[in-house]
Amino acid sequence: MTFCPPPSTSEQPAEPKREEQARDVCLRLLTVRARTRAELEAGLTKRGYPDDVSARVLDRLVEVGLLDDAAFAEEWVRARRANAGKGKRALAAELRTKGVDPELIAETLDSVDAGDWRVRAEELVAGKLRREKLDDEVKVTRRLVGMLARRGYHQGMAFDVVSTQLAQERERRSV
Repeated sequence: MTFCPPPSTSEQPAEPKREEQARDVCLRLLTVRARTRAELEAGLTKRGYPDDVSARVLDRLVEVGLLDDAAFAEEWVRARRANAGKGKRALAAELRTKGVDPELIAETLDSVDAGDWRVRAEELVAGKLRREKLDDEVKVTRRLVGMLARRGYHQGMAFDVVSTQLAQERERRSV
């Protein structure tokens, strides 16, 4: 009986092994949270994977549906609007830093109704306004408009929302 040793791992081509390792890295990153193609590509580059290996792995993840920048952008906008109260400008900046295509960003943000942006701004202002003293309305207005501006809401809309909410709060307190 002749002994045949198992094939040596050094004889196997290195390229499929690198692709498998790159895929594992991507899957680990996607386990933590959804990511964009650009984020995964940056992660692979940081770990020293060649561009061709990264491209093949990422193309395969897109093909099987594990990587979808459009779905990522929609979910990011939904979650950040609901949880952090972010406005259009802030969300656009966040998506740009995540590497989402500018056309996709515009499309995603335009899919949200303009009235929904205003409703969320009103909710934020109403929540803050209940805890404010209304002795100096100029100071309160400046503070609330600033809060909305930092969250990415357009200044004109922010001022309008604050003025309306301030009038409603004044009316509520006078009753």
